[in-house]
Amino acid sequence: MTTPTPTQHGQGYGYRDAVAGERRRRLPAGLRAPVEARTFREFGYLLLSLPLSIMTFVYAVTMVSLGAGLLITFLGIPVLAAALAGARGFAAMERSRARALLGLDVGSPGPLRPRGHGPMAWMGALLKSGESWRNLLYGIVHFPWAVFAFNVALVFWTVGWTLLTYPLWQWVFPMYTGQGGIQLYGDGAHDIYLDNPFEITVTAVVGLLITMAAPWVIRALTWVDRLLVSGLLGPSRLGARVVELESDRGVVVDTAAADLRRIERDLHDGAQARLVSLAMDLGLAKEKLAEDPREAARMVDEAHGEVKTALQELRDLARGIHPAVLTDRGLDAALSSVASRCTVPVQVDVDLPARPAPAIEGIAYFTVCELLQNVSKHSRATRATVDVWRVENRLMLQVADNGVGGADAAAGSGLAGLAGRLEAVDGILLVDSPSAGPTRVTAELPWRRA
Repeated sequence: MTTPTPTQHGQGYGYRDAVAGERRRRLPAGLRAPVEARTFREFGYLLLSLPLSIMTFVYAVTMVSLGAGLLITFLGIPVLAAALAGARGFAAMERSRARALLGLDVGSPGPLRPRGHGPMAWMGALLKSGESWRNLLYGIVHFPWAVFAFNVALVFWTVGWTLLTYPLWQWVFPMYTGQGGIQLYGDGAHDIYLDNPFEITVTAVVGLLITMAAPWVIRALTWVDRLLVSGLLGPSRLGARVVELESDRGVVVDTAAADLRRIERDLHDGAQARLVSLAMDLGLAKEKLAEDPREAARMVDEAHGEVKTALQELRDLARGIHPAVLTDRGLDAALSSVASRCTVPVQVDVDLPARPAPAIEGIAYFTVCELLQNVSKHSRATRATVDVWRVENRLMLQVADNGVGGADAAAGSGLAGLAGRLEAVDGILLVDSPSAGPTRVTAELPWRRA
């Protein structure tokens, strides 16, 4: 193996950085932890927590007490609403701090939705917001924990590094205080100091152990902070579900609009244009009927062929909307019909105890259709398989081929749109397609019986 020269890596800096990173990775985690950036960030988070929690605790207790005391009058309601609004502001600050120092990305609660306009509607929305009350609760609950975490982290950090570096600064005691070192015991008659080489060495070893333990103590403390931030400052499960359903509804609406545009385009450019041409041909044939019956018959015969072609286009369009075979005979027959039109041999295996709901059945059918179209157009495969089965309350689909692979749903292809459609009904699309193949696409849909 050749060693890179300095010119190969930008005057040698890239190579030296890589070697330094490799050496750091070779160190055990216990030795790396005290000097890792993560430890300093988490320690800084715990140090900042105390002054910030004092501020939020005082604010929350003061505003809630004032609001509760004034509830006998109307003034208590706006005071409580202001308390909740301020709590939301503090919560935003805490989420930003957790994101910057802990790497914890917690989503913001949903926006307030006042029913109406004006201050009363705004106050009503605040008082009904569960997220706002949880933000206020965080300001109260976090204070005692922040006091405990601050003291524990500071003691472990300062004691560990102080004892570890004791051999470097032990000379301060005899020079400036007139004593031999750190005093372990003293009763006026007997004094015990850490002043001989053995005791100084033992002190440094104890400091090393505490210093190595301090990062893990700090991580345990910040783990509790992560739970508090995630549980009290993030969106509720119901709120997150509402946001997800709103997003899925948008996908469904966009998909339906795109399908309508496709159907309109196919009708306008296909069957409609052909029917217009057919009407013109029949009009010409009618004019020719009296003066040239043979030519009129030929034109009618051509029009008859156009009618057959238009009917076939309409059948294909109807099959694209919802095939009759799917309604009459179910997924097994419908998928077998689709597989017979694929450019590669396809083996279909459908093992279902009963037919799913028509909506789920339709989504499953069109999912397989689109996947088999990808197999025909892009895979360069020689064979493919389609498997459909049920696992508990989920309908499973899998389309596999032995083609070249390289399919990626994240690349913005048709697979991305298909994944979005499945997500709109709580479905999942998983793509396993290494660059050399084979490709295996698995779709998962909720099972609802017809």
